[in-house]
Order: sequence, then C-alpha cells, then structure tokens
Amino acid sequence: MRACSGRWTQVLGVIGLALVVSCGPDPQPLDAGKSDPDTGADAAWEVGEVLVDVAPGEDVALEDVSQDIALNDVEPEPVIACTAGTRAGECLHLSRCDGERESIAGHCPGPADIQCCVARVSTGEQCDANASYEQMPRPNVDLREASGVGGCAPGMVRVAGFCVDRYEAALVEVLGNGSLRSWSPFFNPGTRRVRAVSMAGAVAQGYISGTQARAACTEAGKRLCTDVEWLRACQGPATTTYPYGDARQPGVCNDARAVHPAVEYFGTSDDSIWSRLGNACINQQDDTVTLTGEKDGCVTAEGLFDMMGNVHEWTADASGTFRGGFYVDTVRNGAGCL
Repeated sequence: MRACSGRWTQVLGVIGLALVVSCGPDPQPLDAGKSDPDTGADAAWEVGEVLVDVAPGEDVALEDVSQDIALNDVEPEPVIACTAGTRAGECLHLSRCDGERESIAGHCPGPADIQCCVARVSTGEQCDANASYEQMPRPNVDLREASGVGGCAPGMVRVAGFCVDRYEAALVEVLGNGSLRSWSPFFNPGTRRVRAVSMAGAVAQGYISGTQARAACTEAGKRLCTDVEWLRACQGPATTTYPYGDARQPGVCNDARAVHPAVEYFGTSDDSIWSRLGNACINQQDDTVTLTGEKDGCVTAEGLFDMMGNVHEWTADASGTFRGGFYVDTVRNGAGCL
C-alpha cells in the first residue's frame, strides 16, 4: 500500500509560531529481513528543515519539535557599532568576545556585560614609538572641516562676538608644493610645517608644545584663544563650572580614566616616567583619547565639544598655560573649565 504524505498547520501557543509539518517519504514495501522503515532506528520526521531523530517506539512531543525549530529560527541580533579609543568594534556580550578580540567597558548601551569587542592589541609589541611617517597610525585621513557657523572660518562657531573651534584640533602637514597630508596625532610634528584643523570624529593632537600649537593656528589663519576667551567658550552664557552645568558628572566628558596610561605602559609609577610622556605609544592605549564629538554630552550651550577632558588645550598665555584637563584629571589645575 502506499501511504500518503500530508501537510497540516498548528499554532504553537508557547512560542506563537505557525508550524508546518511535512511527513517523510511514503513507506516502501518491506523487503525480507528488514524492519519497517517508519519505525527503524534511522527513521525521522521532517519538520520544515529540522530533522528530529525518533527511536523505535518512541513518542515525540510537538513541544520537543518546536524547541528545535526555535533554536534554528532565531534571528541574528542587530549589530551595534562602537569605538574604544581608536579601535572600531561591535557591542557584544562578554562571552562572545574571544580569540583575537577583547572587551572594553564603557562604550556600549545596555547592561555592564555588553561591551565593545575590538581586535586585541599588544601595545608593547605593535606600537612603535619611533615609527617612520609611512608606519605612523593616521586615523584622521580623509576627514574634513565642516563649514563655519555665524560667518566664522571652517570648523569654527561664533561665541559672544568671536569664533572658536567646535572641536579640539588635529594637524595636517603642509608639503612643499602646498598640498596637505594627514599628520599622526600620536607624534610631535617637530619642525614640520603643520596646520590646525577642527574636525568631527578625529583623534585630537596630544603631542605638541605651546609654541608649535601657536604656529599651527597661525598657519590656519587663526590664533590661540586668550584665557578670557577660552573660559567664556567653556563656561557658556550661564558661566557654569563645567561645559554641561554646575555639577560634575564623571564620564560625561572624557575625564574618568582611573590610571595614567604612562603607568600602565611603562609598568611602574616611578617618577622617571613623567619625563617620558612624549612616547607616542601612551595615547595609543585603550581608553585614552576619544574621537572629537564622541562624548555627545560633553558640549556647551553654544555647541563646542570636549572643552573639558580628553586632551589639554593651550591658550595664548605667554607663560605657557593649558586648560580643560585631560582624560585622567580635570581637577588638579582647576575644576572643569576653571
């Protein structure tokens, strides 16, 4: 006899899924010495694309089948991109970030065990403090300044009658023929001709003297802010202590790193390390400099980002003054904007 294959539908109340079950092949005539193919050890029900093994004489509950289907029909979780320092990654549960990757806290929404999973970097092995230009990491390549606001030059915003860069500056090198090329924010420019540029999503220049900063601003047709201008820009029209208000909120700006990266990089807190802060590998460690504008809560009422934390900012004070603190400390030289 020929058995029929059938198709039927049942709604599974447990998972709310319409389950379509297709029976297996029609039974064939029995050969001598062989078991019934519908009850043999290799018999199976075909459920969609899921095969459920059935032992001879065993009952199979529909719930068991539904569990197999549920496991195979789970939709992939949406990918949430993240950035830890200068490394791009994706937000994953700690258990899923393994192998050549590592989890970095503080860069993803949701519970604490969802962290930014990025490629693992061994700074001591892969960071070359004496790299040539060709070997230097240049994360700001292809970034451009936006148009100025309120009649200001590119990258700037008008504040109380003067213009201020919207973001902390990066550098481009001006070549002999007048063309520009991106400069690495992890290396001091030395005697090279460089220009300050204010761009969103850049790594700000952290290895530069006050004299070099002044020259880079001049090259851009700008100048360093006076202390009065800088304070007005940071405090906003309401004269707040912090760019976002009068109460400090650790982590809103890039100001909450627990340990100075030089201590981690050199493996000691001996005073000798403070004379070696020009090492290009320090700011290439995790949780140091963030991209300009990345801390979107660290903004003044007039739209200036990162005036507190991230990297120190030089002013026009001839005696050499920088303001705003950096990613480890925004207190020692004055709280917040002060």
